[in-house]
Formats: sequence, C-alpha cells, structure tokens
Amino acid sequence: MFYADGEVYRVLSEAGLEDFRALAGGGLLDDPRIVRTELVDNPPPALLTRDAAAVLRHERIPFVSYPYEWTFSMLKEAALLQLDLLLAALEHDLILKDSSPYNVQFRGSRPMFIDVGAFERLRPEELWVGYRQFCMLYLYPLLLQALKGVDFQPWLRGSIDGITPGQMRGLMSFRDRFRRGLTTNVFLHARLEQRAGATRRRTARPQLGKQVIVANARKMRKLVDRLDWDPPDDVWVAYGEHNTYTGDDARRKDQFVAEVAAATRPGLVWDLGANNGRHSRIAAEHAGDVVAIDAEHAPVELLYRELRAAGDERILPLTMSVTDPSPGTGWRGEERRSLVERGRPDLVVALALVHHVTIAGNVPVAEFVDWLAELGAAVVVEFPTRDDPMVETLLAAKREGLHPDYERDYFERCLHEAFDVQRSEELGSGTRVLYYAMRKTAVT
Repeated sequence: MFYADGEVYRVLSEAGLEDFRALAGGGLLDDPRIVRTELVDNPPPALLTRDAAAVLRHERIPFVSYPYEWTFSMLKEAALLQLDLLLAALEHDLILKDSSPYNVQFRGSRPMFIDVGAFERLRPEELWVGYRQFCMLYLYPLLLQALKGVDFQPWLRGSIDGITPGQMRGLMSFRDRFRRGLTTNVFLHARLEQRAGATRRRTARPQLGKQVIVANARKMRKLVDRLDWDPPDDVWVAYGEHNTYTGDDARRKDQFVAEVAAATRPGLVWDLGANNGRHSRIAAEHAGDVVAIDAEHAPVELLYRELRAAGDERILPLTMSVTDPSPGTGWRGEERRSLVERGRPDLVVALALVHHVTIAGNVPVAEFVDWLAELGAAVVVEFPTRDDPMVETLLAAKREGLHPDYERDYFERCLHEAFDVQRSEELGSGTRVLYYAMRKTAVT
C-alpha cells in the first residue's frame, strides 16, 4: 500500500494480479460494500518496483479508524460484512485469506471493506483459514461486551492480534459453556488449540472443503447476529437531554457552532466530547467530514445507531479518551497510526470538555491549550467557570486547593498566547463562556 499525491495505491504481484482478475471477472468488485478500486494504466514511477505486476488505485476513506475505537454495533456490523463477503466470494470460488477487522473502515456510519488483496482463488484442500482470527478479533470481543458487559476496546488496543481462545475460555463461566455457539467456538476451540498448537492447518477432503466453509460461515453469522448489548441508562447516555444548560444557553451554543462552521467551511472537524453528537450534526452541515469522539462507550454506541439508521456518512463516531488517545501500535509503532497522524482537523469543537480534561484528568490548563494549538486547527472551546454546577461537582471530589490554575482569567491568558481569539460569548447562565480562536501564525 502506498500514498502518493493524495491517492491510495496498491501494488500487486503476479499471483495477486491473477486473484484480482478473478475477483473483477466475477463481478464482486462492483459490490458497493467494497472500496472503489481500479487498475491504473500510468501509475507513479516510484510504485513500479521490480516485482510489480500491476497497480491499483483505491477510493480514499476520509478518516482511518481502528476496532479499539469502535462501538459494539460498529464491530458487529464489520463482522457481518466480513462474513457476507466471505460467503459471496465462495460463490465465485474465491475466499478471504484472513478475517481482520482492520480490513474494514467506516465512511461515516457505513462499513466498507478496503482490503481487495485479501480475496484469493479458493484452494480445494483448505478450510476457513481466517476462522481463528475471526474469533480473536471479532467474536470474542463481541461476546465479552454482550455477555459480560465488559468494554472490549482496551483488549483490542492492548493486543493487535486480539483475544486468544485460551484467554476467552478463562473469561467464561461454567454456565457459559452451555450457551449456543460457545461450546464449539470458545471451549472446544481453546482445548484443540492447547493440544495441537495454534499453527496446525486443518484440512478436509477437496470435495468437502468449500461446503464446510459455507456451513461454518453461516453458523458464525447467525451467532454474531444474535449478539446484542444495551448501553446502561446513566447520566452520560442522557447527558444531551438532561444537563445543567438552560434552553437559551443550548440554543446559543448551537448557533455559535453553526456560525463558526459556516464561516470556516472546514474539510475535517473533530468534535471532542461529542456525547450524543448534537454539535457534530450541526458542524456537519457546513463541513466535509466530522469525527465525533467521546470517552464514554454508551453514548457513542447510541449515536452510531442513529447515524446508521439515517444512512449518515458525514459523521464518524469513535470512543476514545482525549487524555489517553490512540497511540501508534504494531511493528515499530507504525502498523496502526496515532490519532493525530491519521489526519489533522481544520476545526476542533471542544464543548463541555476542558473541565473534564483538566480537573478529572489532572491535565494542567496550559497543557490542554498547548495541545489544542499543536493540532493546528481553528477551535471552538467552552470554558465552564468554577461556579458552574458540573465544575463544582468535579472539584468536590478533590482535595481543597488543587487545580488553582482552573480560573477563567488564566485560561484566557493561555488561549491568547497560542491563538488569535476571534470571538467570545458568555452564556446567559453566567458560568460558561464560548470562544472561537485561530492558531497564531508562527513568525519566521
């Protein structure tokens, strides 16, 4: 895979080219769930390596995300997409050679399969070679969330290969072995792997291989489709509708965001602390794409469901903490890029956020402002004063005298040092102030 002149390219070997021709010849490449792809007649010379048989150009996804940033329903949708494409490929005597959720990306709320190179011609002696990987990166995280109510994101972020069968068995109770699908896919899987070793390839008689894969994929799809998780009905899920704002304050915030977005027409917006996505939707009316980020899984899950039902492809919801954003991981820390490396925003919306980062997250006010400045974007930021009910709640949990830097005057001084403040507005409640600021241009 290569990036050149804003385009995404894939270099194929001779064997890869033959697999691609089989994929294109069967018509599966026209499936709208697969990233748009075309052969390039005159590729950039730098891509024409000695082993290059052909070069493909892919549609570019606005913002790359990873499974450990997705919600339950996003991972489930990606799993079902993977299985559906596997079954469709088998109809054309093709197969997916792996089952990685990293092969799926989201255009807003719509999952898309991006790894065209994962399709290859079916070898009659093989069974489903991606079964173990599907379990570790799809099935087990979904089971963990659905059956135990445990967020799967830290598990996937902690291991690029996912949850092993042995680990998953250790997380299950005795009663779980009687749940439909778990006996085979968790307990028996772990036992067989322990006895035989994870690298032993399972084979079948040639005339039965394809039939077995189809049967197993269909069973797995039924199992995944039955899994469900309902977010808890707590204060953060309902925060968008039950908060300390007056109706007038909420309307003024909406108008402030809309006016800034309309004036700047940003290509990419980050809505930090997005919660139910209210301001993500407002910004999206005037922006190219919006990434809605919140540390709480539950409201982001509900936001994704709403966006999916509406077919909204402008807003990508992700669950992630600003105080602990996704780092670069994998080999040399470059297989999965950090949040900032995947595309810097043109506008950052940070409403009802700074007090959570600085008081709850123990990040100094100056550090938070400096981080915003490093993003290089325009910002819409809200500062709740110490008299605000939410700030009082956060400070009540701390020892008296902590966070002396959390003062409006100091915040404004930090903001003016790093940004040119274009506009500010105190809301009617008197405890919250909105700012629109542009990063200062460095003097050379």
